[in-house]
Amino acid sequence: MMKALRQIGLLCFAALIGGYIWITYVPASHPFLDKIGVFDLLGIEPADTAQGEQDRRRGGGPTQVIALPVQEKALAERINAIGDGLARRSVTVRSNAVGVITDIAIAAGGYVESGTVILSLQDEEQQIALEQARIELADADSEANRIQRLEASGATTGVRLRETELALRSAELAVRQAEFDLSQRQVVAPISGWMGITSLEIGDRVNAQDILVTITDRTEILIDFRVPERIVSKIAVGQTFDLSPLGLNETKMQGEISAIDSVVERASRTMLVQGRVSNEADLLRAGMAFSVDMTFPGETVLSIAPLALQWSSEGPFVWVVRDGKASRISVSIAQRNRDEVLVTSDDLRKDDMVVTEGVQTLRDGADVTVAPQKETALNSQSRPGKVQI
Repeated sequence: MMKALRQIGLLCFAALIGGYIWITYVPASHPFLDKIGVFDLLGIEPADTAQGEQDRRRGGGPTQVIALPVQEKALAERINAIGDGLARRSVTVRSNAVGVITDIAIAAGGYVESGTVILSLQDEEQQIALEQARIELADADSEANRIQRLEASGATTGVRLRETELALRSAELAVRQAEFDLSQRQVVAPISGWMGITSLEIGDRVNAQDILVTITDRTEILIDFRVPERIVSKIAVGQTFDLSPLGLNETKMQGEISAIDSVVERASRTMLVQGRVSNEADLLRAGMAFSVDMTFPGETVLSIAPLALQWSSEGPFVWVVRDGKASRISVSIAQRNRDEVLVTSDDLRKDDMVVTEGVQTLRDGADVTVAPQKETALNSQSRPGKVQI
């Protein structure tokens, strides 16, 4: 009895294994098994065979897909460069005379107006020379007046008159020279700006052409940077650009092109460009490094969703829905962005609907319908309570 039950159990197990293999690996049996109710008994749903799926598509209506419209967008070229900051004007002040410093009027780092005395040199000798020149001028002027009166009465010669006039002129020039020498004992600011740090002190002796201080006008900062030669024809004086000081990453500014070099450097194939940016807030300094961004609009191209782009042995293409039919159109990629692909094509047009989901079963000329974007394309309608295999 036990032996018979064992044999029956083995036969049932073998039948189950055979049935599983038949159902799983012999798709042609599905219609028969479904007809006799095996699938309903087991609570599963058979997958359509390849031939059955083709028959369903031919007789069951168009394929449902999700599609998005084609848009137009300008293909922009962006240039990023590192620039060096320069002061709008910077003057190195030198001494015009030899002498000892007797006074320093402006502190290092302070702001100075043009024409303001920065420091003074010892000038006693020049004061004496000026006073002597003025005395000689007064004497020459008195002599010239006396000779003129004598000349009117005929008591002197014309030669004597010319000699006194010449002496008067020389005395006047001597006074001017003495005044000039005295003025050289004071150093004045040639421009308005901020003084740099200097080590000079009262009592120091300076020689002619010694560097005394540097004055910088930083109301505007000039920025030198280089651009590739391919954009030479696109850049112009007055064009704006975005910049950010590398030391102040959160600071965003806008500058303007002020000068363009006349030659392209042969080694790097770049051209020097100079821009300027206002420094009203006095945040910038000469010598700073800047990140410069420039954008140049290019030709207008087509923009599609990344999922719409397909590939074949012939290159990239998209499926387009026109008049309820699927059409395969070849495209050329112009630029890839994070959320779009810019393409060019002779056949693709703006507002064409390109398929983003459901491309796996499409063929050229197939009937398609575009589903709302919130719905999943090509949904398979499963019967409730059954598992699809």
